[in-house]
Amino acid sequence: MKKCLFILLFFISYIGFSQNNHIVNTEDGRRVWLKADYTWEYVDDEKPEAASNNRCNLAENFVEPSLNSKIQSQLKKGRATMNDVKKKVAKDYDCEVGDVTLITVTEQKAKGVYHFCANGSKVTYKRNGHAIIESGKFF
Repeated sequence: MKKCLFILLFFISYIGFSQNNHIVNTEDGRRVWLKADYTWEYVDDEKPEAASNNRCNLAENFVEPSLNSKIQSQLKKGRATMNDVKKKVAKDYDCEVGDVTLITVTEQKAKGVYHFCANGSKVTYKRNGHAIIESGKFF
């Protein structure tokens, strides 16, 4: 019985993987369906707008959240204050420190999570002790 079930599962998965239809993205962002008979067609009828994907959509009168002054004074020794974090974000995203906007913050003595708008894109940085790194990166 186990052999029959294994063989049935093998053939079902083989049929699924033997299809040669692929969906790929073009340079302008549209998706194209490449068929097995060497024809193709667009999946998306319109080009996506690049400007809407890169903007943070902050209000005109947006004010950065206030930080705990006691925690910031402790972080000054290890160069992990908000100004230092903004300098790191500006360096990573090739922009000026003034172009980096703090959106939200969750901060404790030992760790912190910062959400920024840098060069029109949302980024997240984490702080563990005095080490600051972009979220999702290991090194």
